[in-house]
Amino acid sequence: MICFASTVGQSDNYIIHMDLSSMPKAFSDHHSWYLAIVSSLVRSPNPKARAGASATPASSKLIYSYTHVMQGFSATLSPSELEALKNTPGYLSSMKDLPVKVDTTHSPQFLGLNSNFGAWPTSDYGKDVIVGLVDTGVWPESPSFNDDGMTAIPAKWKGECEVGTQFNASMCNKKLIGARFFNKALVAKNPNITISMNSTRDTEGHGTHTSTTAAGNYVADASYFGYAPGIASGVAPRAQVAMYKALWDEGAYAADVLAAIDQAIIDGVDVLSLSLGFDGVPLYEDPIAIATYAAIERGITVSLSAGNEGASLETLHNGIPWAITVAAGEIDRDFGGTVTLGDGVSIAGSTLFPGNPSLSKSPIVFMDACNNTVELKKLSPSDIVVCEDKNGTVWDQVQKVDKARVAGGVFIVNSSYPYFIIFTTFPTIFLNPADGDTIKAYIKNSSEPTASIHFRKTLIGSKPAPSLADYSSRGPSPSCPVVLKPDILAPGTLILAGWPQNIPAAVVDSHRLFNDFNLLSGTSMACPHIAGVAALLRGPHPEWSPAAIRSAMMTTSYTMDNTNSPIKDIGNDYQPASPLGMGAGHVDPNKALDPGLIYDVTPQDYVNLMCAMNYTSKQIQMVTRSSSYNCSNPSLDLNYPSFIAFFSSNSSDSPMVQEFYRTVTNVGDGPSTYTAKFNPMEEFKVSVVPDRLTFKEKYEKLRYKLTIEGPKQMKQTVVFGSLSWMDDGGKYVVKSPIVATSLSSKALASKA
Repeated sequence: MICFASTVGQSDNYIIHMDLSSMPKAFSDHHSWYLAIVSSLVRSPNPKARAGASATPASSKLIYSYTHVMQGFSATLSPSELEALKNTPGYLSSMKDLPVKVDTTHSPQFLGLNSNFGAWPTSDYGKDVIVGLVDTGVWPESPSFNDDGMTAIPAKWKGECEVGTQFNASMCNKKLIGARFFNKALVAKNPNITISMNSTRDTEGHGTHTSTTAAGNYVADASYFGYAPGIASGVAPRAQVAMYKALWDEGAYAADVLAAIDQAIIDGVDVLSLSLGFDGVPLYEDPIAIATYAAIERGITVSLSAGNEGASLETLHNGIPWAITVAAGEIDRDFGGTVTLGDGVSIAGSTLFPGNPSLSKSPIVFMDACNNTVELKKLSPSDIVVCEDKNGTVWDQVQKVDKARVAGGVFIVNSSYPYFIIFTTFPTIFLNPADGDTIKAYIKNSSEPTASIHFRKTLIGSKPAPSLADYSSRGPSPSCPVVLKPDILAPGTLILAGWPQNIPAAVVDSHRLFNDFNLLSGTSMACPHIAGVAALLRGPHPEWSPAAIRSAMMTTSYTMDNTNSPIKDIGNDYQPASPLGMGAGHVDPNKALDPGLIYDVTPQDYVNLMCAMNYTSKQIQMVTRSSSYNCSNPSLDLNYPSFIAFFSSNSSDSPMVQEFYRTVTNVGDGPSTYTAKFNPMEEFKVSVVPDRLTFKEKYEKLRYKLTIEGPKQMKQTVVFGSLSWMDDGGKYVVKSPIVATSLSSKALASKA
């Protein structure tokens, strides 16, 4: 998952919105008009603009002309040139280009995907669907990009395999069908920069991992140094992949990301996966919101990462009403090993140590909190050290034991430790307090205590799972709080996927280890899972809009874990996860194939939302690229498969009532009747009219009103429940989360 931050400079890169209807008839296309505008700034009659202009020719000051994502261009301009530009006919607005900052096998089975029934065989494994990603590039030699079993490249495809450093056109095939790269804005911002790998080749690993998660082909005998062994594949193993590299080791800029999405639309992708985001900006200044609006208008489903800033509320980015915003969960797979004590007792623990598969019998010593570096240094290199963490200092303990150069470490932790801690460069294992007590008692009562440790164990079916990862960012969305975000939960923690062969996947005792696969965590990993599911739904349902695909995933998702209890939130002391953390629930691709009812949304509905958010006509045009939209029916009540009601506490104690209207489309087999059922909400009364929906035929639409009545002053910050429409035949349950909150409903506005 990637996020943007801002910088200040003298001559700088700007993204300029223009009104295309103002283009003089003398120009054959928008590109020549934009070039003429920039040329006029260079030879401006305004002495200030002329003095501020560099000797750079206009063609190199113009960075990109955009075709679909927005009406406008990006250019390198001095402050005086920018001021002169503002007087040009057709000028709408400008924003400074912003740099991007990167944060950073079993999952198809955990999603329920199998060869016998459901989404895989019905969709033919995503055949003929093209998944585009904007990321750090690809490693084309990854075995996950083999094209065994792949069908011919779809005839509609207009993309190409761009030649660059260590990358030629023959590196694409029937699996990896497109590879392009975008760094003109990066170079314009840093004219003396040397791009170390000026091609789509991945030098970071993130893009190879996300693209193979979404649509990697089958690879036998995949593992992370013996952990997570088996056949690896992406969620849609027969879908095609197109990579648009806009994130570089040397930096990355929004203007390049916009150009990448623009090209993906032109090339003909069906699904876009963007594990990157933009913090603290309103929708009309968010390059991702602007570009993805153009994508959904063309029927492209867009999956976005929610961010890794959890577990606090209101930390989410990409809360964009027309995209799918994805939260990250943990799956039912644990990685571990066993400590075998000298008395024969074996204790299971967690580890991902990638070195030797075992640590032979060695003396074992208990050192309390392991905070005495002098005492630690006195230990023998053959000792195994046991440390107990009582105040969240386990990471500090790991580093101190590593410096002591002992044989290994056993760490007793009393909480869910962050997933990154179990990646260590020396032999380690992490135990819970009960098992820690067993080891401590053994050491205390033995004259010569010893132990051995065995690594590389993978446990499938661990409980409870799934659970909401603590790092996953939470709603409400600062840019659009009235639409409940995130939308859906997908696997995000310790996901095995493809990795470049020349980037270390692990380090042991300062030795770098290389592997075709790596385990990564983040909403960056959850996002391509949903892109893959969208690819599986696209094939059997070519008529579905991006909103219909999102609705099918949301209303068929599940909220109970494998212990038949509500999905837990690791970041909130294992309490039941709120929809502000996990959205509607965990994705279930097989059920999403046949949801019964869908909540559809048109582009005009999104315009009505922006009108009701009091956006100016100019701000709406920045998103829609058109001045012909209609603001006659403004409404904050989007036809969404979820509900969020804001109950502020700044007036009388009389109960508050909030009403929502929804239209559902019958996509089931034909005539059917649905009855409403509620999961109750403390402090609130929820009702629906009518409470029965009778459809006479397929594709018929029916409307209902949901009313939430509650106190003016809420006792809790967030209360949640759900509405389920259940068909009389018992086949469908169409479920929507409901949230009532005392948090602010005020959307972000421009800082300018």
